[in-house]
Amino acid sequence: MLMPKNMSDKFGFEELRAKYKDVLSKAFATNNIDLLDSFSKITNETDRKAAMDQAYRDKLLELLVEDPDTLESYVCFCIESCRRQMVTPTMPVVLLGDIFDALTLNKCEKMFTYVENGVNIWKEELFFVACKNNLLRMCNDLLRRLSRSQNTVFCGRILLFLAKFFPFSERSGLNIVSEFNLENITEFGGDNSSTLKDSLDEEIVIDDEKNKLTIDYNLYCRFWSLQDFFRNPNTCYNKIQWKTFVAHSGSVLSAFASYKLEAVELQKSKLNRLKAVTSDVEMQESSKEQHYFAKFLTNQKLLELQLSDSNFRRCVLIQFLILFQYLASTVKFKMESQELKQDQMDWVKETTSLIYRLLGETPPDGKQFAECVKCIVKREEHWNTWKNDGCPEFQKPKPPPQVDTTDDVKKSRKRRRPVGDTIREYGSQNKYYMGNNELTKLWNLCPDNLAACRTKERDFMPSLESYMVSEHSANGAGGKDKRTADGGWGWRALRLLARRSPHFFIHTNNPIGRLPNYLDDMVERVTREVAANAAASNANGDDKAMKQETPDEETEEQIETDIIKDSDTNDIEQVPDSTHAGEDDYEKSGRSRVTMISPEQLETVSSKLTDWKKLAAKLGYTPDEILYFETENPTDASRAKNMLTLWFDDDEDASVENLLYTMEGLKLLEACEALKNVK
Repeated sequence: MLMPKNMSDKFGFEELRAKYKDVLSKAFATNNIDLLDSFSKITNETDRKAAMDQAYRDKLLELLVEDPDTLESYVCFCIESCRRQMVTPTMPVVLLGDIFDALTLNKCEKMFTYVENGVNIWKEELFFVACKNNLLRMCNDLLRRLSRSQNTVFCGRILLFLAKFFPFSERSGLNIVSEFNLENITEFGGDNSSTLKDSLDEEIVIDDEKNKLTIDYNLYCRFWSLQDFFRNPNTCYNKIQWKTFVAHSGSVLSAFASYKLEAVELQKSKLNRLKAVTSDVEMQESSKEQHYFAKFLTNQKLLELQLSDSNFRRCVLIQFLILFQYLASTVKFKMESQELKQDQMDWVKETTSLIYRLLGETPPDGKQFAECVKCIVKREEHWNTWKNDGCPEFQKPKPPPQVDTTDDVKKSRKRRRPVGDTIREYGSQNKYYMGNNELTKLWNLCPDNLAACRTKERDFMPSLESYMVSEHSANGAGGKDKRTADGGWGWRALRLLARRSPHFFIHTNNPIGRLPNYLDDMVERVTREVAANAAASNANGDDKAMKQETPDEETEEQIETDIIKDSDTNDIEQVPDSTHAGEDDYEKSGRSRVTMISPEQLETVSSKLTDWKKLAAKLGYTPDEILYFETENPTDASRAKNMLTLWFDDDEDASVENLLYTMEGLKLLEACEALKNVK
């Protein structure tokens, strides 16, 4: 008799579901999952998982009625089935959802302990992707059934479980766009017709030896209206709302500051005055209990007791700190208009200091509590920065690779070649070993460094003719070279003349004039030499061999002699006085003519120096000396005149030419033209 390939060919879905349920009951009763695994292999995977999933849910209904104590074991049995690929990975969470739907809230709270303890199971790769949405849906269904005020602990456990289960970067658990829970409205008796007005018509005065606090209808309304600002901080950016918030905050904080909680015994005495206590034993037992309220009541009769409660006071003060941190911090999704002004920021800083002081004065352990709050607020800034960066995923740093330092491994390692042997090998080839392949290759391109510096590729200095004659020719022969007025070009020309021209170091009694005029003369002289050499070479082309035999030194001496004669004839101005340092004749004859400035020139240039402070700083005067000129003289012209007079009297390098050169560099062209025009 031929058997079918699988049971799905012989049985339909309902028959297969019933067969699996029977086998599942036997396997779970005997805790023998191998029995279930062997039976499931006779069907294909698709039909097996669909029928097995339904069989698990059917068996759960029987356990809920007959044996609810075995539910945790049943879910564990299902998890093992998932690991053996018998059911879909979502099946354990589906079973948990069915269990929570069928149990009461008290039993759900006990069953949720199993879910909390198995958080590492749900974070496994097999279950996380498949089950995360089902787990989130299951927890949200539980939260909808619970009361935030009566089942506060259970709600907190659910939220903590979700925080442990989902990674930090899970966007479904993050308030990305900084939305506020605007539905959390705090209602209080704010109309005059309510019992609030009647109950607070007579002011309640809390009085003792040191403190005195008056609770009236106005304080009550201001106190609870602050919850609207805590609920929606963006209302503080409105000018009118901001004024209201500042006024209400001032009243509430003043009430806190005027009525200080000094000791627990003081609170007991106040409670005794407002509520009869049956016995001292009951009071002692009740004082040991720490009551927690998820949301405080707004009844007007409770305000006096609430102000005497340290937990209530701390809750309100921390609400202030949370609001201030949001207003002062940079949030990615804030609009441009949502920014505090400077006076508002100052008020926030002052009020923050006051709040921390009040927290430190609130018993018990006020100072320690205030420091703890500061630490929490500081950490909240890092959280805000992380959200502004787009909530990047947190990754654990990879552990450093473990190095096996056993003797066997050390012996098996390949012995490195000594560095000395490598250096000697390179030295035998007239090369250098630098310890790095690229650096060794670069260094050995030219082992002789000095020879490498003397190569043509490293000679960046232009020839005298190409630098000076080309510039002169570009501006037209016979005209003045405009480049000579440029300080940078002139500096490079002087260095080039000192290196490659025989005209630079020539003794003469003629003092120099302005540097541009000197450079114009040198450009013309070099141009004439180049033209003369070119004409001579063309005219004497037949005598080329004879000219090659003539020593170069004789030619240079002849050119130098002609230049000196030409210099004496045309009275050419020469190089700066630094080349004549130490010559008495030049010091006596030159300085008297060059450094002196006439009174007419001094008056003229002083009247044109509008920006005399820039010139004073360039001439070496300190800010204190410039301030002295400014305070001792009434006008800019008199200040400039006083400054120039002292400069010409004290500075050895002071001269009209140096003054012109300095003012040209500072672009004081009007003063330069005025000084040039005065003879």
